[in-house]
Amino acid sequence: MIQPVIAIHGGAGAMSRAAMTPEKEQEYLSALDGILAAGQAVLAAGGSALDAVTEAVRLLEDCPLFNAGHGAVFTSAATHELDASIMDGATLRSGAIAGVDCVRNPVLAARKVMEESKHVFFVGEGAEAFAREHGLDIVDPSYFSTDARREQLLRVQRETPGAAVLDHDGQALVANSQPAPAEPLDADKKLGTVGAVAVDAQGNLAAATSTGGITNKQVGRVGDAPLIGAGCYASNRTCAVSTTGTGEMFIRMVAAYDVAAQMEYAGTPLVEAARRVVEDKLPAIGGKGGLIAVDAQGNVTLPFNTEGMYRGYARVGEPPVASIYR
Repeated sequence: MIQPVIAIHGGAGAMSRAAMTPEKEQEYLSALDGILAAGQAVLAAGGSALDAVTEAVRLLEDCPLFNAGHGAVFTSAATHELDASIMDGATLRSGAIAGVDCVRNPVLAARKVMEESKHVFFVGEGAEAFAREHGLDIVDPSYFSTDARREQLLRVQRETPGAAVLDHDGQALVANSQPAPAEPLDADKKLGTVGAVAVDAQGNLAAATSTGGITNKQVGRVGDAPLIGAGCYASNRTCAVSTTGTGEMFIRMVAAYDVAAQMEYAGTPLVEAARRVVEDKLPAIGGKGGLIAVDAQGNVTLPFNTEGMYRGYARVGEPPVASIYR
């Protein structure tokens, strides 16, 4: 009998421990714990892995602490462009959307694409029209904005005009006159995506990923989050994976699928396959970030090559475990 388990992430990045209060760190850990508990409850009630990851990512999208849905980062034009994907490991069905700015929960739209469409991927106005047709919650684009994200955009534009924030190793982008960032991971140097993976009591796997993109990105840019195989992948034959990091590098490495391919074609165990991608292959091309993965036996791994990653897992019948730093 498989012990169902869910894992989630809320982005990887550089530490700002010196500027962070214990209260702020606890705020993030409490948010992760609560979302893990909600996904765990779905599995404990006999729900599917697909339902568990959908619920976890929906809650991550609704939480302004993370870069997806409400609290999404701004593009260079001070707009929002949201992306999401989901995959069912039992059937290999998948759905994705990209470049939307009025769908409250992009992960729900991605799931509707998977279940109600003969296609896999919708973008922009077509994705928004599809969401409307299927009765999803449509909001004004201002819903996604928060004061903290707007200040983040202005700070980046002031300090590094024209640059999208990707590099964790660069100089801090906060001017001397600005207070230091108060988040556990420096918001100006965080690669923000959210995601969830799970295995249910039937041994079925699922993965979902959602993002607001990267601060000050060029309008129209799409990263790895909505791309099946790059930012999201699930197959009952191997594993379920959701990634977070420098999206362009995860796309070039087909990072999520790479973990599954190593398992299927070389018999590599989950933990080692994920380690190779995160610690060996991605850094070779400058890729930073991490991933979460679970296999059909309930093994879980959450590797990252940055200083921290918002992450956690919860097995049915056990307390959730949430972490930020190494």
